[in-house]
Amino acid sequence: METPRILILGIGNLLWADEGFGVRAVEALHRSYELPDNVKLMDGGTQGLYLVSHVRAADVLVVFDAVDYGLAPGSMKLVEGNEVPKFLGAKKISLHQTGFQEVLATAELLGGGPKHHLLIGVQPVELDDFGGSLRDEMKAQITPAIAHALGYLARFGVEARLRAAPLPDDATLACERMIMARYESGRPSEAEACRFGDLRVLMASPERSSGNERSLHPHQEDRMG
Repeated sequence: METPRILILGIGNLLWADEGFGVRAVEALHRSYELPDNVKLMDGGTQGLYLVSHVRAADVLVVFDAVDYGLAPGSMKLVEGNEVPKFLGAKKISLHQTGFQEVLATAELLGGGPKHHLLIGVQPVELDDFGGSLRDEMKAQITPAIAHALGYLARFGVEARLRAAPLPDDATLACERMIMARYESGRPSEAEACRFGDLRVLMASPERSSGNERSLHPHQEDRMG
């Protein structure tokens, strides 16, 4: 194989606790390791079909995500090849998973897309905690998840170099407002802000909610659309 084009993608919604695992994992990889130019790291958030062009351009795709495998909370499971789309949508935990199935299918229909896939998924502990961060069980899986990703990339001749010192927090792939330390320290108390989805908002008609959608953070769209 010629030098492969590799995309490492973290998907999920940072605003809903463990659903943000994928984004936090790709951020940690970015801060800790130097990778060659043929490897692209990306915070995919909940962008759905906006990711098609990036996926089509890749020969190898690695996805970090929180996935409902029906396993014990905090359990990790690796899925390769054609099985990846099935596991991303069999028991979806949010709309972004269905959206990413469509990304893979659309890339295929357009005549492009990765030949090699790896899904590194972790069973979430808690999702219904608006503004919450990763639970400890999920944080503990970030380092092992990165190790699995680097082991997979080694099959394609990718050599990752551990940085002498991790990049500072503000070198994040995501929005600076969503840096984990800042996100956790700035969270209001339960008395100041509701931490669970308000059905009056979640069930609102598109006509009622359309005026506010554009002001939401990208990681919020699939919950509040």
